[in-house]
Amino acid sequence: MGNIKFVKENKEVIAANGANLRLKAMQNNIDIYKFIGKMTNCGGGGNCGTCIVEIVEGMENLSPRTDTEKRILKKKPENYRLACQTVVNGAVSVATKP
Repeated sequence: MGNIKFVKENKEVIAANGANLRLKAMQNNIDIYKFIGKMTNCGGGGNCGTCIVEIVEGMENLSPRTDTEKRILKKKPENYRLACQTVVNGAVSVATKP
């Protein structure tokens, strides 16, 4: 078990190991999409790149970047992740809409 702290929203949620970051955000009414992403997101399939988040702390408690993330985020900082592709395995702090 680990907590996910959403920094900008000042909200902390409990997540079981293996929880999907995007789903936990949505279940707790955390808006991870910018305006255009609200209308064009792929629903968590990893195809659009609109669910980008910045990991502030706890990168070691996340699954490694997937091949999809490596392709979509190749020009982004290493601490940027696609929420839909990220599995949480411990405490982490997340900044939405970086």
